[in-house]
Amino acid sequence: MSARSQAHSADLSKFLKFAGIGIVGFAVDAGVLQAAISLLAVSPYAARVGSYLAAATTTWWLNRHWTFPEALHAEPARQWALFLMVNMTGGIANYTVFAALVASVPSVALHPVLGVAAGSLTGLLFNFLLSKKFAFAA
Repeated sequence: MSARSQAHSADLSKFLKFAGIGIVGFAVDAGVLQAAISLLAVSPYAARVGSYLAAATTTWWLNRHWTFPEALHAEPARQWALFLMVNMTGGIANYTVFAALVASVPSVALHPVLGVAAGSLTGLLFNFLLSKKFAFAA
């Protein structure tokens, strides 16, 4: 196998791990969102801010340890802050899709978790590329 093929294989492996961790992040995001709406009577828009931060923190920690272990040497608080900053592009795309769907699709307004799913998929590619290049750069 050529060096280029090995690099592509490693990138694919990292992307699949990142996506798998994204599923965990989705579960955290959706769970916190539903809890805030149901238990605290918070609007879905405000609840999503907290649910996103909970999910982003969870995915940062898991990616730091499993997807990008070569970046474990980095100072955690700085890396977490950088992860949040570089993922802002994906986060903005994620939230924009979520808010647009909640505002315009009645079934999503009734079940905001559907908007979370659509937003999460939108942000996945942005977040992987930016995380790999900036937050977890070796």
